[in-house]
Amino acid sequence: MVDQNAMQVLLDKDAIRDLVLLYSRAIDRQDIELLRDLYTDDATDTHGDSFDGSAADYCEFIAGAFPHMPYSGHHVCNHLIAVDGDEADGEVYALAWHLVPGRDGRREEDFMAVRYIDNYRRCPDGKWRFSKRLVTYDFKLRRPFDGGGLLGQGAMDPSYAINANALFARGRRT
Repeated sequence: MVDQNAMQVLLDKDAIRDLVLLYSRAIDRQDIELLRDLYTDDATDTHGDSFDGSAADYCEFIAGAFPHMPYSGHHVCNHLIAVDGDEADGEVYALAWHLVPGRDGRREEDFMAVRYIDNYRRCPDGKWRFSKRLVTYDFKLRRPFDGGGLLGQGAMDPSYAINANALFARGRRT
């Protein structure tokens, strides 16, 4: 016999994992509408010493950074989740790479090992969202960059043309 509560917890954990992956996608593909959709209306976000405030203000902060960040890559590693009804807690280990302007005008690689300490909430529309996100920087490295690659193509990323499923579309989740 299948324990329905255990099955629901597994479904919730999977939806929360998608939420975390969608956060990475929103930042890395510079999709601010998707990013806004991932937070509850009353959510807060604390990114170490770079930002501390409402999630709405965080989204504006990030939108302002997009033009100066030709590449970012957030790579999720470990993710622990504890679900309790319509609320959950999580800890996400991730590696984050950013390409940013350096002090001398050249590009610099900004690499961090981070942990996201999260609170999640199931909203009335059934979607899980961040209600609180706190980021710790466990390791930081900044150095000159002389590499290449696609360097984050935002809306021009080939995944939009190839992956037709709504999960991969720009903007708010449907």
